[in-house]
Amino acid sequence: MFESLTMAPPDPILGLTDAFKNDPRPEKINLSAGVYKNEANQTPILDSVKRAEQLMLERESSKTYLPIPGPEEYGACVRELLFGADHEVLASGRAVSAQTPGGTGALRVAGDFIHKNLPGASIWVSDPTWANHTAIFAAAGLTVKKYPYYDFANNTLDFDAMTAALRAVPKGDVVLLHGCCHNPSGMDPDAAQWATLAEISRAQGWLPLFDFAYQGFGDGLEEDAVGLRAFSTEGCELMVCSSFSKNFSLYNERVGGLTLVAANRDDAAKALSNLKVSVRCNYSNPPAHGGMIISTILGDAGLRSEWERELAQMRSRINHMRTLFVETLAAQGVTRDYSFITRQRGMFSFAGVTKEQVEELREKHAIYIVASGRVNVAGMTSKNMEHICKAFASVLK
Repeated sequence: MFESLTMAPPDPILGLTDAFKNDPRPEKINLSAGVYKNEANQTPILDSVKRAEQLMLERESSKTYLPIPGPEEYGACVRELLFGADHEVLASGRAVSAQTPGGTGALRVAGDFIHKNLPGASIWVSDPTWANHTAIFAAAGLTVKKYPYYDFANNTLDFDAMTAALRAVPKGDVVLLHGCCHNPSGMDPDAAQWATLAEISRAQGWLPLFDFAYQGFGDGLEEDAVGLRAFSTEGCELMVCSSFSKNFSLYNERVGGLTLVAANRDDAAKALSNLKVSVRCNYSNPPAHGGMIISTILGDAGLRSEWERELAQMRSRINHMRTLFVETLAAQGVTRDYSFITRQRGMFSFAGVTKEQVEELREKHAIYIVASGRVNVAGMTSKNMEHICKAFASVLK
């Protein structure tokens, strides 16, 4: 029955990781996949996570199924991190959450929910956006459209074109917004621009869907939530897909959440009942371990404080690598102005290289980045920076 199948193309990002693993060159560097590395070029397990797991092992008494949307204490932790402990959205009881297998799982459940319950709604994504967004929503049966976002000529946010497009999005459609640390550009709206986008959303009547995968990796937990909270006014409706892969370094635990904010408590209860249907038809109920880590850390003042210190250290290292990258490029004789990289936030940035130069970086210098020229700044270290910048200087000539 499978003889007629053809070989599917490799994933544009994870496929590069496979090629990287098979590359025998000892000097190889992987700047493609969105994984944080420390100065030892390792993806660490946080000390707060290890301590939480020890507590969990001592306390655990059952391996029974979790509820379809996951434990309520987990959902409460997710919502408090997103909106803040005293936010009206929480006090009113009009926000509900489902634990999902990573942020990707949240996006798929959101896509299924929209397709079933908001018939005819298209979803709008930024141009560019994370490569998997379009595939996930298309697989859920949604029509995917694009709005302008990044100005490649000036390496900045094309806010005028973005707002002009979003003012034309029909009422009832869904607009995907990156909560912070835009993937792949690293360029975010500022607070005033977020306020403008929220005004446009309310005026036009489209539904905001936030992909919030990097909270704490930009400027801080509270600072990175400015955009989401600008939309979170009384009576608002929105959805948030959040992930703990990056800010807790829990990549292989696949732990995230889908939070829906309705206009009132009754609407939220109805929405949650339909989210449960989407989850039940997908993976039935979530895995326990990763969610328990999150609930344990966020529910313990000491562990939370330790986690926040570790998160700040990761954020500081990423921002330092941005500065070091720009300085080392200049030291290698690159005359192009790369200062825009220091103004961006999060793990990713466009490096201003063509597809041909990307291939040359891989073939001649064993440096792996995706075809768009997106680099994972969090994969750079002070030890490999000179090799990276020498290679860039070579291909940019």
